[in-house]
Amino acid sequence: MLRHVKVAVVLSVVLATSFAFGADFAVLRNGFSIRHERREVVGSVTRLYLSSRENGYVDVNTTDIDHFEKDLTPAKAPQSPAIPEVINAVSGRYHLDPDLVNSVIHAESGFNPNAVSHKGAQGLMQLMPPTASRLGVANAFDPAGNVDGGTRYLRELLEKYNFDMVKALAAYNAGPQRVQQYNGVPPYAETRAYVAKVVRDFNRKKLAEQRAAAQKKLAPVKRAAVEKASEETAR
Repeated sequence: MLRHVKVAVVLSVVLATSFAFGADFAVLRNGFSIRHERREVVGSVTRLYLSSRENGYVDVNTTDIDHFEKDLTPAKAPQSPAIPEVINAVSGRYHLDPDLVNSVIHAESGFNPNAVSHKGAQGLMQLMPPTASRLGVANAFDPAGNVDGGTRYLRELLEKYNFDMVKALAAYNAGPQRVQQYNGVPPYAETRAYVAKVVRDFNRKKLAEQRAAAQKKLAPVKRAAVEKASEETAR
């Protein structure tokens, strides 16, 4: 009898050690299962610790346990920050208006991080592989890396053209060499449509912001007028 107890204890130690790196299921004879991080035998029960970070546990009669199984559920990959959060953070890093970066992304990929153009440009800001490599973007399909590289490149172009947005956008689309060749927006239908689309979208955002600010400023005046009218009506 003592021999069986020792074997059970040793087995418990071995199992607890082997599962210290993952989770298991204790499959009960009644068909239910209990997921746990580790376990140990305490007298006639097996103590199942539900989480390695907490002290919570359940005691189950050892005889009620049929067997143990590994939890083979794939671990959830850590979620990347939401694209709007990435854009705001990167825009602040390079001192650019996030509305401009949003407008460029809208025109480039429609906010699809997995977009690939027929020319091979990749990701949200459609970086060509050589450009991505120069900017240190290891994975152009990673939203954070892509937006960082694309925004930094856009900042470089704005500085190059003394913050002439039209020239910078034309260079982003067709390349600085084409802007230099034609001393401005090159006569390509695609580039001209691209520049117009980005500028139009950016201006729309700015107008919407101005209207919202004006309405917010007038709100107290309107509220006061309504209150005054209500008071006069009550008299």
